[in-house]
Amino acid sequence: MRQITYAAALREALREEMKRDETVFIMGEDVELGYAFTVTQGLIDDFPGRVFDTPIAETGFTGAGVGAAMTGSRPVVEIQFADFLTVAMDPLVNQAAKMRYMTGGQARVPLTVRTPMGCSGGLAGQHSQTLYSWLAHVPGLLIVTPSTPYDAKGLLKTAIRDDNPVVFFEHKKLYSLKGEVPEEEYLIPFGKADVKRKGSDVTIVAIGAMVHVALKAAETLAAEGIECSVIDPRTVRPLDIETILADVRKTSRLVIVDEANKTGGFAGEIAAQVAEEALDSLDAPIRRVAPNDAIVPYSPPLEQTIIPGEADVIRAVRGLFGQDR
Repeated sequence: MRQITYAAALREALREEMKRDETVFIMGEDVELGYAFTVTQGLIDDFPGRVFDTPIAETGFTGAGVGAAMTGSRPVVEIQFADFLTVAMDPLVNQAAKMRYMTGGQARVPLTVRTPMGCSGGLAGQHSQTLYSWLAHVPGLLIVTPSTPYDAKGLLKTAIRDDNPVVFFEHKKLYSLKGEVPEEEYLIPFGKADVKRKGSDVTIVAIGAMVHVALKAAETLAAEGIECSVIDPRTVRPLDIETILADVRKTSRLVIVDEANKTGGFAGEIAAQVAEEALDSLDAPIRRVAPNDAIVPYSPPLEQTIIPGEADVIRAVRGLFGQDR
């Protein structure tokens, strides 16, 4: 099967959905030229009049996207960095998330908000945050966190076709990642986790770019005789807790790897649900591998001390067996 980058897979999904449905359009800062991460590059040539640059005004153009979605379009709004979702909280949280419920289903909001998240080398505290835990707290929003080109394309197509607002988090470090993506059309349903690796001793649940950190750690641990499952939720809302619970009941141990800050992060939500439903299956405490509460530093070497790495995951897994190495 052909291999393409994560960014190219997203671009293909946008192109295919715009070709399939003329109500799909794109707007955001610098989307006409495809800055800053090239995903929308070239789409204005194929779809003139349906790719719009906006002012630096996330509240305004996200609100415009909500209105367009309510009146028959399927807008794809790009927030150039996930940090600036904070500027768009009112239209997302108080309007998009609630409108279908508050109108008794008369108003749909088929809005997709794409946004790059996470640390990627020297972008500092205002351009490096991982904020999906905040929005997962809001009923009415669907939250997607793809980790591979295959998942990125299939989930974005599903997002655009959904009649509910979707916030689609793309990790900046993954845009250049290559992976297998079929040429034929496919969709990936929301709420269906993917077991990226099967194992019998420990369950590792990892989100976004942390999936690749967990997979590397699992390879190292396998050489020591510890076989790890690695589960990628793919969507955190809805969360496929059943797949996680089934694996935990098999392995009796759970490590959760998340780039969001530990306090209030989604790793805690997964841990809580597993503790509620499968506590008797656990042979060791649940471990979270996540950044402590610190603002991301500008210095790339200091940034590396914040982001969970392979060694952190290995240490957490070994700790479940009474090893602290």
